This record gives sequence, structure tokens and C-alpha cells, in this order.
Amino acid sequence: MGGFGVETGRSHVLGEESGGSAGAATMLRREARQRREYLHRRAQEERIRATEHRKEQLRQALEENRLLPTELRREALALQKSIEFDDQGAEGLVTHQDDEYRWAGVEDPKVMITTSRDPSSRLKMFAKEMKLLVPGAQRMNRGRHEVGALVRACKANGVTDLLVLHEHRGQPDGLIVSHLPFGPTAFFTLCNVVMRHEVPDIGPMSEAAPHLIFHNFTSHLGQRVCSILKYLFPLPKEDSKRVLTFANQADYISFRHHVYKKLDHRNIELSEVGPRFEMKLYSIKLGTLEQAATADVEWSWHPYTNTARKRQHLSTAPAGGLA
Repeated sequence: MGGFGVETGRSHVLGEESGGSAGAATMLRREARQRREYLHRRAQEERIRATEHRKEQLRQALEENRLLPTELRREALALQKSIEFDDQGAEGLVTHQDDEYRWAGVEDPKVMITTSRDPSSRLKMFAKEMKLLVPGAQRMNRGRHEVGALVRACKANGVTDLLVLHEHRGQPDGLIVSHLPFGPTAFFTLCNVVMRHEVPDIGPMSEAAPHLIFHNFTSHLGQRVCSILKYLFPLPKEDSKRVLTFANQADYISFRHHVYKKLDHRNIELSEVGPRFEMKLYSIKLGTLEQAATADVEWSWHPYTNTARKRQHLSTAPAGGLA
């Protein structure tokens, strides 16, 4: 009887292990299938965009009564027939960027914040302050966990965005924002980081959902960066007294955090509560963090080209920044 009990217990444990491994395998297969479907939709979008570009070239050539481009002559008749059935505008067009943030504004984001391995005390403090900045965010000690394990754990728990903070010699110098489950992942450099306790005459920090101000993000890339940053925060209430400002000047994003109170019907009092820092985007990849080495690059900063200093990527015209 004793032997039978031992065998029964052993088989029960083996059954639990096999059940757990089967569940993990099912989750991996589901994630792989969803990833394939997402990539297929994105490839379809690229084909549709290329076809629309050829149609536009053909339409302009016909309107201006000039020779067709060489690459369009073989398919000109087929394109002309399809143009007849096209409607004006693209109100119903859904892109992969819309698919990435399809639940934005419907459900509150679930943000996880962590650091690089073996963080300094200053980076730990900065991670705590970042947790207070984002309502509902959770902070996780990195420990010895690999990036792939972190991303899988976040996906399993319904996390929408993973923030990873990096440092150099105790000074925070990097921020990675990875949107889950399919991306994108944005890489920022941080500089001039000032903690809350380093801001003079600091006021108390509210934990209400903040109002957001984005200044001088007028280019297509600027709007993309706005989407990546603003969907980290839930929708605020109208009476919220908390304001976060992202002001772009020469592709450097100045971040400021204020609370305000009304003194009378015409005047308000603004108090900075910190932290403050400057951000610079240097890469956006179409994938999650563990896929960064193989994911498609949506945009990358090239600082060593001849015209790099003259270009402004986040805005279409120069504008003033914050003091």
C-alpha cells in the first residue's frame, strides 16, 4: 500500500508538470500565431500602400497628359480599371499602428517598470519616481532575469508596456519603452536627470491621472512618438490638477512635471514636483524588446551623416523650448 501511495503521488506530480508544460506550450503557440497574423496584416498594408502609390503615379500622368513611367506600362490598364472603383479619401483605412493601440482609451494601460541588472541606488530611486509618474504602474526588481523571461511574464499578466531604465556610472542615461504584445519598441537617451529631492521648494506629488501637453511634435515621426508616450497614461478627469509636459526643441524632448491650483478665476499657481529630464529618440523598432536584434527598424537616428545637425525629425519647423 505504501508503494502504491508513493507511485500515486509521483504520478500526480508528473501530471502537474506535464499539465504546466502543456499550458506553456499552448501559450507559446498562441503568441506565435498572433505574431504571424500581425506580420501578415502589416505585409498586406505595405502591398496596399505600394499599389496606391502606383495608382497615384498613373493618375497624375493621365491628368498631365505625359508619358507613363516605365515601371507602370505593363500594368497600366489593370491599374486604370481599378482606379474607376476607388472612392475618395481613406476614412476606412486601418494601419498596423492602429492595430498596435486598438485598446488605447478603452482600457487603462498596465505598465511595468524595471531596470538594468545590478542597479545603483540612484537608478533604483529614479525607478521609484517613474513609478509615481505613471498611474497604476508596477515596479519589478530585475534580479538575474533575462529580457525574454521579463517580456513573457509581462505578456502572461496582461501588461501593455514595459519600461526599462539604464544607467552609466550611477547616472540614469537610457529609457526603453516596449509596447506589448507586438511592439513597437522605442529607445531614448536620457540626460540632465534631476530627481524630486533635488528640485528646490518641491511640492507634494499627486497620483491622479495627469493631463498631457505635447509641444512641437508636428512631423509624422513626432506624432508616432506622441502615440508611444501618451498611451502610457490613462485618461485624466477634468478636475485633475496634475500636468506632464513633453516639449520638443531640436529633437530633444524636455520633460517637466507640475501641479497647479487656482488662486481666483483668472490666476493659477504652478508648482514643479519633479523629476525632470531631457530625452532624445534614437531608434524605433517594430517588435518587442527581446526581438530588438532581429526586428525591422522603423526609424533610426544617424548622427554622423553630413546633414544630421541640420535636420529636425520630430518637428517640421523650429520652435522654442522650456526654461
